Order: sequence, then C-alpha cells, then structure tokens
Amino acid sequence: MSKARVVADGPLGQTVLELFADRIEVLPWSVTSEGSSAPIDAVYTYGHPHLNGEMLDRLPGVKVISNYGVGVDHIDVGDAAERGIPVGNTPGILDGATADMGFTLLLAAARRLVEGDRYARSSEFTTYDPGYMLGREVHGATIGIVGMGRIGEQIAKRARGFDMRVLYHNRNRKEAAEASLAATYVSFDQLLRESDYVMLTVPLTNETRGMIGVEEFGRMKPTAILINIARGPVVDMDALTTTLQSRQIYGAGLDVTDPEPLPRDHPLLTLDNVTIAPHLGSATEQTRQKMAEISVENLFRGLRSEALLHQVEL
Repeated sequence: MSKARVVADGPLGQTVLELFADRIEVLPWSVTSEGSSAPIDAVYTYGHPHLNGEMLDRLPGVKVISNYGVGVDHIDVGDAAERGIPVGNTPGILDGATADMGFTLLLAAARRLVEGDRYARSSEFTTYDPGYMLGREVHGATIGIVGMGRIGEQIAKRARGFDMRVLYHNRNRKEAAEASLAATYVSFDQLLRESDYVMLTVPLTNETRGMIGVEEFGRMKPTAILINIARGPVVDMDALTTTLQSRQIYGAGLDVTDPEPLPRDHPLLTLDNVTIAPHLGSATEQTRQKMAEISVENLFRGLRSEALLHQVEL
C-alpha cells in the first residue's frame, strides 16, 4: 500500500510520528513555497505555520488540512473552503489544561513567583524579610474574563474556588453560564475598570486583533494584572511594554506574545513585572496525547474522504 504524501511543518512530535506509522510520507513545509508536480494528499499543521490559498494552489490534490490544536488563525479557512478542502482541529480536549495555565500565570504574576524564585536562588537572599516582595491577593478579588467560551468557563470554575467575583464580556450573553458559574455579564469597559485580573481567552479574529491597547490599559486599575492565554496579537505589545515599564498597571502574565517568540533583545524580557511562558497552554502529556490522536484521525478520515471528527466551520 502506497503512503499518503503529507506536507507538514516540523519537527513533528514523537507521538504524531508513531501514529503516522508507515502510512504517511512526510514532506517538508518548503513544498508550500516551492510547489509540487506530484499530487499532495494532505497538509498537517503542527505548529502555527501560515497557510493560504496561494500556497494550496501549489499543492495539487490536497484532500484535507488537519491542525494539531484548536486555534486556526494561521490557516485561511475561507481559502480552503473555496477549494473544497475541509480543515480539522481538536476542540474540547485542551480547555482544562489551558485554564490551568491561565490560573498558573495569574497566581505567579500576583505573588511574584518567578521574581521570588530568582531571588531565592541568588546570593542576595541571606535573611528573611517579611516586608519584602509583597504581591497581590487572589482570593476574594475580581476577575474579568474576556471571552466566555469553553476555556473561559473553565477559568470561571477555578475562580469560584478562590472566592473571586467573576465578571465576563462576550459577543453574546450566556445566561446558562451565569447561572452555573455565578458570573456577571458586563460591558467591556466596565470589565476593564473593575477587574483586578483581566483574563483574555478570545480567538484571534479581525475584531479581537489589538483589542487591548493604550486606551484599554488606561481604563484598567493601577493594581490590575493582565493575563493572556489567547493569541499574542490580541494585545498591542508596544502598548503593553510601555504600560509595564511605567508601572501603569501592576503586571502581566503571558503565555503568548507577538511575535512568538519575542526577539531576544525585546525590552519586555528585561522587566520584572511580567511573567512569560513559551506557549504552554495545552502542554501536558495527557492533553498533547489526545491532540495527536484526534488530529491524526482527522487526517486519516480526510484522506478517506470521510467526515472529520472535528471540522472548522466558517
């Protein structure tokens, strides 16, 4: 049996390669720019490589695009649809892990954990000072969740465990979530003004790109902390850098940046009031295993011209 020819960005994880077994011939991502005279059966996006119609036109015969993850802002789904190519993703399995990461960043930024770790390891820590490195309390504080989707709801569940007041803003009000999670729907402006912690869980769209900028930072409390587990471009990075440099807000916790990774000389990397993780939202062994299984199953189903487990809709 001949192997399916699949273009993929890499290096691919070991779990994915094992699931491919002897059924897939992996072609390098450079084929999307160089083109191929022989048919290409599918495209597998493992990281976040950009993929649009012009690139697909250089890959004759593609039956399916399978994405390792939920967010598909790096794939022009409209271009794929115009060419009759379904796009698969992996929703519903990484919500808990990503919410855990959001709260990890919230707690770390509030309690200055990374800064404290560096200090505790340094030669400067020679005596305990109860008045040093004071942080902000989380329990009983107000959290504002921007985007009450699956991940946002998981954040709200965790916030209840800390006796937090939960505000949220969403394109559409979700009364069922309000009832089950004791969450209050408010305007975006009210959320920014009243929240001690602003948690971003929105997808990256034309409407959300740059939604947190100079004006939004100006509405936030000087004691507020911004947490971004959405996508880097949701936040204006220049505005964030200036805001943190001037201590206009207390701090930030970022799992994503724009660009990603930041240049090694970016001024944000020198600040002690920001905690940055290298996009670890869904990075648990259990969740990544499930992501691999579903994305590879989507790929195989598409190759067989069958309905995908999860297909992205326009």
